[in-house]
Amino acid sequence: MSTDSPTFRIGVLALQGDFREHIRSVEQSGHYAFGINQAPELGEIDALILPGGESTTIAKLARSFGLFEPIRDLIKAGLPVYGSCAGMILLAREIEGAAPGQESFGGIDMKVLRNAFGRQVDSFEGDIDFLGIAAPAVRGVFIRAPWVEKVGSGVEVLATVESPSGAHPVAVKQGNLLATSFHPELTDDSRVHRYFIEEIVAKANR
Repeated sequence: MSTDSPTFRIGVLALQGDFREHIRSVEQSGHYAFGINQAPELGEIDALILPGGESTTIAKLARSFGLFEPIRDLIKAGLPVYGSCAGMILLAREIEGAAPGQESFGGIDMKVLRNAFGRQVDSFEGDIDFLGIAAPAVRGVFIRAPWVEKVGSGVEVLATVESPSGAHPVAVKQGNLLATSFHPELTDDSRVHRYFIEEIVAKANR
């Protein structure tokens, strides 16, 4: 893509989960988004979003559709990728509470805990201070969400949430990779998507 173009092409992995909501949020940010479910489509994008949904199902479907290895290779090659909720799990190098045989694409040097906030009935919303996004606070929607148990030295923590066991990271960045345990795509606030595009995608495409 030409560096003087203001519009990026953002692919959203469209195998399972709330990919339509991510497409809407990207379009609200002034960029072009479309669903990805075939490997050749990966060559048409400037960045990729891994949506919320069920992480084991998304990984298995990515295998079935011939997308797993190409996505993992693109992450290693530096493609900007943002993952929300299940997408955070898919970007983790280590998963606590993983289902038998569960795979991740990896990329972020972190250990995540699946369903850290509880079951579906424990879903909640809360305001989050997000480093790099000015006030007002970002509204976080947590649905069977993970949190980050530990991070490597190269990972920047952008937001945390308090729990009875202490403060846990719920938004992190490493290189061209961004992950949140919450779902900004389920709100009308597209600032997290704009942050991803303006702070990560734009810099990677210069």
